[in-house]
Amino acid sequence: ISMLEYLFANKNVEKILIYLCLHGKANATELSRSFDSALDPIQKTLRKLEAGGLLVSFLEGRTRVFQWNPRYPFVEEIQALAKKTYSFLPPDIQETQYQSKKRKRPRKTGKPL
Repeated sequence: ISMLEYLFANKNVEKILIYLCLHGKANATELSRSFDSALDPIQKTLRKLEAGGLLVSFLEGRTRVFQWNPRYPFVEEIQALAKKTYSFLPPDIQETQYQSKKRKRPRKTGKPL
């Protein structure tokens, strides 16, 4: 059982918060692929965190993207807690679950798929 799961009563909350600390923003599909888990529980957790005011979302094209709400009163404290939790994770979990697998730049024009 993970460190913050007891505090948040949900293992997905911890994973999402750590991921957002490292990457700034994310969508539900990206998170479910990264954690190798079902999409529905991730979406429900993201909606719950948004309803609580900790996260905000916006559309990038047709994709709903979530990020920290800078107006949330305890955002810095929660980010610090998530970063500290990440530092205690085993290196193999840090590498497999929290390193972004999406492309950082667009594919070269004309390059085959």
